[in-house]
Amino acid sequence: MDYPRYDPQSPLTPLDAAEIDGLDRLLQNLPADGVMSLDGVDGYLSALQVGPPRLLATLATADWLPAVWGSDGEDGNEAAAPFASKRQRKATVVLLLRHLRHLGEQFTRTPEAWEPIFSIAEAGTREFADARDWCAGFLQAVDLMPEAWGGAWDDAALAPLLHLGGGLDGVDLTATEDLDDAETVDRLSRAVPEAVLLLQARRAAP
Repeated sequence: MDYPRYDPQSPLTPLDAAEIDGLDRLLQNLPADGVMSLDGVDGYLSALQVGPPRLLATLATADWLPAVWGSDGEDGNEAAAPFASKRQRKATVVLLLRHLRHLGEQFTRTPEAWEPIFSIAEAGTREFADARDWCAGFLQAVDLMPEAWGGAWDDAALAPLLHLGGGLDGVDLTATEDLDDAETVDRLSRAVPEAVLLLQARRAAP
């Protein structure tokens, strides 16, 4: 299957709230295994933008985009994709590329304004952030080309991202965390944005 290549100079058209809600519903209802949640997609695309530049520069769109909905099947046949129609798939691809472009603009121009899409649970007057799906999506992007990240994961500041995302092969975590505890998940989740911006700052450094 041929997909349009990501163009970092394409027009900037951020998804509005209705489009984000629509994408969320679509992902929840696609009849396939391995479909990412909206949180996971946001983490996955964020990793492509804050990770090594050669990820987007060298990987064909078909090498990373179909992972959002599981895959296009072993033969890449159009019929293997879990969409109701070619039009629906095309519209989804456009939404994802627009969101990727917007993330790239935020990380490059206004990183202080960037906000990840995390799940939020309410318990009385408290809100608990849950970035597990987001971090799992992020690390799924890392797995596309793990060697390109070099020794980035040696930094202890990135441990929350690794814990919540399920870890990476070859990367040892020196401590364990109870991810069944909402307080622990909330604490780690609130540390994730700082970790991601650290990766972005390293990418941007001369």
